[in-house]
Amino acid sequence: MLFISRQTISASLVICFSIVGIGLLQFPRLQKIIHNKSTSTKEVIEKDVQAEKLRLSLYKRLPTFGYDNLMANWVYLSFLQYFGDDEARSKTGYSLSPEYFEVILTRDPKFIMGYLAMSTSTSMYAAMPERSVALAEKGLKSLSPWVPSRSYYAWRYKAVDELLFLGNSQAARKSFENAANWASKHSDAESKQSNTISRGTANFLSRNPNSKYAQISAWGMILSNGVDKTAKKRAIKAIQDLGGEVISTPQGDKIRFPQKD
Repeated sequence: MLFISRQTISASLVICFSIVGIGLLQFPRLQKIIHNKSTSTKEVIEKDVQAEKLRLSLYKRLPTFGYDNLMANWVYLSFLQYFGDDEARSKTGYSLSPEYFEVILTRDPKFIMGYLAMSTSTSMYAAMPERSVALAEKGLKSLSPWVPSRSYYAWRYKAVDELLFLGNSQAARKSFENAANWASKHSDAESKQSNTISRGTANFLSRNPNSKYAQISAWGMILSNGVDKTAKKRAIKAIQDLGGEVISTPQGDKIRFPQKD
C-alpha cells in the first residue's frame, strides 16, 4: 500500500510540476502581451500564434496521469484568452481555434460547453466547420443520453454546423433527430423544450432540405446561447435575410418566422 501511495504521489507531482512549468513559460509571454498590446505588429502577433501552436502540440502529447480534466480546463482558459483578444485576432484570425478544442475535447469529451464554444469559434470565426464537425463526432463517441447532463446539446451544435456552415441538410437532420431522441429521455422542462425544437427542425428538413424555417431555427439556437456581439449581429442578419424577424422583449429575443417556408 505504501508503494502504491508513493506512485500516486509521484504521478501527481509530475503532472502538477508539468502544468506549473508550462504556466511559468507562458507568464512572461502574457506580461509582454499586456504591456505591448497596443504596439504589437502583425508579425509579432503571428510569432506568438506560432509559439502557441507549438505549445498546443505539446499539450496533445503531454502525459496527464489521470488529470485529463485539469489539462482540459487549463487549455480552455488559454483558449478564452486567445479568443477574447479582439485586437490580435483582427490581425491573424482564429485559425488556432480547432487546435485548442482538439486538446480540450480529447482530454474531456464530456465538457458540453466546449462543443458550443468550438462551434462558434471554429465554424463561424475560423471558417473551419469540417474540423468542428469531425471533433464533435469523435467526442460524441464518449457521450450517452445520460452522461453528461444535457449531452443532447452536443448533437444540436453539430447539427447547426452541418446545416449552416457545411450546407449538409441530411447530416443535420440526423443530428437533430439524435438530439431529440436523447432529450426525450429526460422529463425536465429544458430537455422537453430541446426535444420539441430539435424534432421540429428535423421535420422541417425532412420535408424540405432547403427549409428556411430550419435555418432560422438553427440561427436562433446560436442567438439564444449568449454569443458575443459579432456573432449575435450575424445571426440576426441571417434570420432577417431568410425572411424572419428578431424581436427584443424583456424575456429575451423572440423570433417571428416568415409565413411561408
